[in-house]
Amino acid sequence: MKKIEQTYGYDDVAIVPGEITLNPELVETQIKIGNIDLDIPVLASAMDSVVDTNYAKHLSNLGGVGVINLDGLHVRYENTDEIYQEIIKAPKEKATEVLQKVYSAPMKENLIGEIVSKIKSNNSKCFASFVPASTKKFAPVAVEAGCDAIVIQSTVTTARHNSKSLKGLILSELVESLKVPIIVGNTVTYNVSRELMETGIEGILVGVGPGSACTSREVLGIGVPQISATMACSTARDDYFKLTGRYVSIITDGGIRTGSELCKSFVAGADAVMIGSPFSKTYESPAKGNHWGMATPHSSLPRGTRIVNKQEYSTKELLFGPSSRTDGTRNLIGALRVCMGMIGAEKIINMHDAKLIYAPTIKTEGKIYQLSGQGS
Repeated sequence: MKKIEQTYGYDDVAIVPGEITLNPELVETQIKIGNIDLDIPVLASAMDSVVDTNYAKHLSNLGGVGVINLDGLHVRYENTDEIYQEIIKAPKEKATEVLQKVYSAPMKENLIGEIVSKIKSNNSKCFASFVPASTKKFAPVAVEAGCDAIVIQSTVTTARHNSKSLKGLILSELVESLKVPIIVGNTVTYNVSRELMETGIEGILVGVGPGSACTSREVLGIGVPQISATMACSTARDDYFKLTGRYVSIITDGGIRTGSELCKSFVAGADAVMIGSPFSKTYESPAKGNHWGMATPHSSLPRGTRIVNKQEYSTKELLFGPSSRTDGTRNLIGALRVCMGMIGAEKIINMHDAKLIYAPTIKTEGKIYQLSGQGS
């Protein structure tokens, strides 16, 4: 008989306060992915609704990095303004159909170098994303143009993938030829993470289906809650590091909306997080609050939907505040700093030593006035 394993998401767990505490100004939020330093451990998702060249530069200036999708609109159209407007103005019942149409245009290889050059024009960091099928052909073009890191991303990625290609994508060969950090995703298990690490990559994206615009869990029934997934993959990282002395970053990708979820990701073992929907709501977002995932335009089996959000805040307010909102959706780095202080973690890596407990009542215990709408 099959056994069903208990797994945990963000609302199931709580962080236990530390025995030593620090002032928030004493903690450090800097991280390193391969040889690349980031001031804050935050990546913006490789979605056209989240990152264009301007947004990539803006987030880099704030200390993070926006991953540009080089399988998307920007390598299919020289002028994407009209395309964004067509998507934004599409009625709800036609949105997926419109997305399928605009993403069916062929990719233009000459645009890859232009996009990378635009991002690098003011010394911004450039991370570029490709699906596995296009990586061998187009990733070298991006690297030659100055791209700092390559992200190879699909709903589920493994080191052992069978296809009709005479020679599929061999990650170890790609690592050797490109000479820049390579991040691969997405996965949710220990074994796959270990096998991916052994190819020489520098980072792993963790998460299948938790994003607000993704419907893979509904369409395919596939996914693992983010806390359990992050813990499994980070355990693989720790075991691999003990064996080889080489550290591979774990990046929790999807489902993060609040400061508490961001902090829980790091205590579960993440070194960085990738966020989509919250960035799509910023004033600077290219799709003006609209949001859709990479799998939404799939020609025959779309696994996502267009979400229509309001543009509610600046990227700076989202990350650093100030804010008068009490729901945890603003000042994410401020929340991170306070949490690090409360658990005595001077650096992000020290957060891995903090304790998580199963606490499904953590959001409701003693909150009767908040839940009844009587709070102020």
